[in-house]
Amino acid sequence: MKKHWGIIFVLALTVYTAYALLDTFVIPRTYSLTSPAVQAEETPGETNAESDIQPAVESPNGTVIETYQDENMTVILTAYRVEDTTVYAADVTVSSPDALKTALAYDTYGKNVKSAASEIAADHGAVLAVNGDFYGARNSGYVIRNGELLRERGNGSEDLVIWADGSFSVIREREISARELLSQGAVQVFSFGPALLEDGEIAVSEQDEVGRAMADNPRTAIGILGENHYLLVVSDGRTQESQGLTLRQLACFMQSLGAETAYNLDGGGSSTMVFKGQVVNTPTTNGHSIQERSVSDIVYF
Repeated sequence: MKKHWGIIFVLALTVYTAYALLDTFVIPRTYSLTSPAVQAEETPGETNAESDIQPAVESPNGTVIETYQDENMTVILTAYRVEDTTVYAADVTVSSPDALKTALAYDTYGKNVKSAASEIAADHGAVLAVNGDFYGARNSGYVIRNGELLRERGNGSEDLVIWADGSFSVIREREISARELLSQGAVQVFSFGPALLEDGEIAVSEQDEVGRAMADNPRTAIGILGENHYLLVVSDGRTQESQGLTLRQLACFMQSLGAETAYNLDGGGSSTMVFKGQVVNTPTTNGHSIQERSVSDIVYF
């Protein structure tokens, strides 16, 4: 009898473990919104959409590989070699902060709801896009997207807030709630991190790393250079051609380009930049499989 109970216990444990793994990594789950969106008050001094756009400043140390300009936006895409790594930096100037948006895979908030960054970008007519913070890989951490509060359960992380006027702030979840951020005018909140630059100063040390990731990695980051002037950066890594960057190396690079506030988004196999419908970088998880990883969300213009 005891032997039978032992067999039943082992079978039950095996089934539970299999389900837990599938639930965590495979089974899609659609979530409802935490609350209706709170209408933020208009922010004085917001740039007029019809104002002239000044061309972004080019760095003499990289090679400009692509440009784009219309009546609302100018993009200059430059390739660099940094620490034996190819790094792509998109310098973006817009006429209105409304041009900076986010999108979810299949326009659905949920767990294991994923799509390639290039596919999400195409679905939303993005000129330029990078992967977001992969909120769906975690069960906590604030999520605000395009002015909607999707998740208010915090995990104490260091978050990036993009406000209605297009400005950036870094906040600590223990110090303010997601609902308070929304009521104060937060349009986007990312909870991956850490912050790379605050007030133009490097905010990470040589020892800082994300979870159990390797020191040198593909990276994705977003920064602000000035009013309606942004920086999206993606570095390759984990290949013979590109070693990858540490968080501090990434912070130093963004500081060298003039970023005031900069924030680390999801990296590794997620790191993807899409410009004018084409994947710019070489997405890879282990250096052997060169392909996009499906992600939960993107940041785009």
